[in-house]
Amino acid sequence: MGAVLELSGVTKSFNGASALRSTDLQFQRGLTTALIGPSGCVKSTLLRLILRLIEPDGGSIKFDGTEITRQNAPEIRRRVGYVIQEGGLFPHLTARANVLLMSRHLGQPGEQAETRLAELCALSQFPTEALDRYPAELSGGQRQRVSLMRGLMLSPELLLLDEPLGALDPLVRSALQEDLKKIFLRLQQSVVLVTHDMAEAAYLADEIVLMNEGRIVQKGTVAELRDQPTNEFVREFLNAQRSVHF
Repeated sequence: MGAVLELSGVTKSFNGASALRSTDLQFQRGLTTALIGPSGCVKSTLLRLILRLIEPDGGSIKFDGTEITRQNAPEIRRRVGYVIQEGGLFPHLTARANVLLMSRHLGQPGEQAETRLAELCALSQFPTEALDRYPAELSGGQRQRVSLMRGLMLSPELLLLDEPLGALDPLVRSALQEDLKKIFLRLQQSVVLVTHDMAEAAYLADEIVLMNEGRIVQKGTVAELRDQPTNEFVREFLNAQRSVHF
């Protein structure tokens, strides 16, 4: 299957304080990997480093075998979808315009873009009659579906999700988790998911990467973390997730 993304010795500091310690990590093609850990453990920072939105201090990040540099980052970003918490939609654009933003910027033919939009509406179960509404006129769940469609619009080889469901109420969140799982399986999508919720990670991810204080503590399936914790922090973190039934 091979790795779609590979980090080797990647480090990052802010104002002289180490945020991400030397990190080696591979993300396998066609699988969903969840980055999980307490607040401040640089999960979201890791996604921004992958996209080269911030520069690493050391190490290398390779996408599909090619090292991501400042020069080629804009081109590589077109091959990666990025979805953030609460969607990050432009409030002055309709749902349709938000989804089609990059395709129009890249000069994709209108008919081709509209065909892709219709496919994504069906895939994400977003009502087509709501495409001409603005984000403020949509529910939280609908806004996240629009953001997901925008992330998938260019058929990315890798999808990065940064706490995409964190601001939603439990019922909406549960429904979207089910839809996301179906979408990932149908598309055979390579996904990196940042979450603070072990239940969500266990449900959506093939592999879990538990982080703390800027380093990887343990990597594996939820069963491996449960049955073979590498240290006391892993045990404490799992025990704190009281709603999880393994």
